[in-house]
Amino acid sequence: MSKLGHKLTHFGAQGQAHMVDVAAKAETHRVARAAGRIRMLPATLRLIAAGTAKKGDVLGIARIAAIQAAKRTADLIPLCHPLALTHVDIEFKLDRKAIAVDCVATVETKGRTGVEMEALAAVAIALLTIYDMCKAVDRGMRLEEIALLEKRGGKSGIWTKASKRSPSPAQS
Repeated sequence: MSKLGHKLTHFGAQGQAHMVDVAAKAETHRVARAAGRIRMLPATLRLIAAGTAKKGDVLGIARIAAIQAAKRTADLIPLCHPLALTHVDIEFKLDRKAIAVDCVATVETKGRTGVEMEALAAVAIALLTIYDMCKAVDRGMRLEEIALLEKRGGKSGIWTKASKRSPSPAQS
């Protein structure tokens, strides 16, 4: 049991790491949305907005990288199940006030386990790709606020960030 009173599912009775057995779970439509942002210098945001970065279309390449990351999550995170994704959508929004690019990933499948990790991986890799493509002009960019926004499907139903916040470290 964790301090939160929940059993950690990726550990067996003896404490060894294992992949969770999902064979008895029902196949349901599963959706997860995750978001994050990358902050940067105003000039860097202008380059991205104008599409004039030296390496090319920053957001176009970041979108492809995010989709690839969602599809390859099981190769990156050892105990994730390989999933047949049915849909991946990546949205970017330039926030000129915050001097940032926001990314939202929505990932879907019909299966026995959720796609939260795929959505989170997509956001993280999208933002890292933006960093990689713009680091020549701005090494001080910061990835921030990568978080799950929502998950739907499965036995636990719907979870949203607004309705079920994780406790802060002080509360755990």
